[in-house]
Amino acid sequence: MRVLHIITGLNVGGAEQQLRLLLRHLPVECEVVTLTDPGPVADGLAADGVRVIHLGMTGNRDLGALPRLTGLIRHGRYDVVHTHLYRACLYGRIAARLAGVRAVVATEHSLGDTQTEGRPLTAGVRALYLLGERLGRTTVAVSPAVAARLARWGVPEPRITVVPNGIDLARFAYDPAARHRARSELGLDEGAFVIGGIGRLVPGKRFDVLVHALAGLPADCRLLLVGGGPQEGALRRAAHRAGVADRVVFAGERPYLPDGSPGPGLPALASAMDVLAAPSPEEAFGLAVVEGLAAGLPVRYTSCPALEDLPPEAAPDAVRVPCDPGAYARALAGVRAAGPGPRAPAGAARHYCVTRSAARLLNVYAAALAHPARTPGPPQKAVLS
Repeated sequence: MRVLHIITGLNVGGAEQQLRLLLRHLPVECEVVTLTDPGPVADGLAADGVRVIHLGMTGNRDLGALPRLTGLIRHGRYDVVHTHLYRACLYGRIAARLAGVRAVVATEHSLGDTQTEGRPLTAGVRALYLLGERLGRTTVAVSPAVAARLARWGVPEPRITVVPNGIDLARFAYDPAARHRARSELGLDEGAFVIGGIGRLVPGKRFDVLVHALAGLPADCRLLLVGGGPQEGALRRAAHRAGVADRVVFAGERPYLPDGSPGPGLPALASAMDVLAAPSPEEAFGLAVVEGLAAGLPVRYTSCPALEDLPPEAAPDAVRVPCDPGAYARALAGVRAAGPGPRAPAGAARHYCVTRSAARLLNVYAAALAHPARTPGPPQKAVLS
């Protein structure tokens, strides 16, 4: 089986790194097309032996990319085309059908109630998405919450299947030596109480809540933010105004898997933390929360669909907290007062082992090949209302 994955870009991000991780566990021949910026994840995929093609798309309305992508798919003689992220899903589904590939799968990584990939969910965005969706065979949701959102939009439920994000448990296992090295490289004292935040530095992640919560915590508390994005400057200014600029560490984008980048990767930084805080009020899955649980961390979070369908005993030290600085300050102070506990991965993390996700995705491919998409009929007005 030959599978072509099409993704909008390959900078360091949850969907991008999830793609690389899955490809390491899928027993099929895979190649990747990135529409835009190849980024560090492209280098990592190439190091893994995966062919990566940069389409060179210049913007959302670069219609010249469509014939290039169609020709590439036709020439590659792929059995399955699998698209990831909004722009790639739209262009990739159209190009795959024009190239004669009817086994088309799309993963919806980032669909929230009010936005997707930071883009407001206007009526136009939804209508365009649904028109493209009808050209595929299956839409994969990364959580039941995303599946329910897709169904509310008007995607027929038989076309939706859930394949959750996966975690490399062995890579996130707590490592005292990695903790020491990471803290040393970042200038964090061994005795500091380190609050971790993982994710893109964008407004929707609400890391400003953690900056303001830090101001109400003892002086030995530090905030370690792992990720990059357009809100970094605003967060730095907020830290200065709150008087905690010397207690916030911006680690930048760090790889999930080794890619030749200097400095500690994400798993080592998770070992360096004492608690994972995730104040985002709207998530499609909540990968950072599951990564924290895989590292054996206590977790305080606001939204995590990945935990909603699991029993409480699967993550006993994952506690929901309102998206409010005072609430987070109190919750984090409670974790600090309780002292360190065992750093064993929670059952919820084991539930999301990447090998299980890869096996489920392989079944999706088999079903798509057995029952390829039919040519869609006229659009239903009710879907686009």
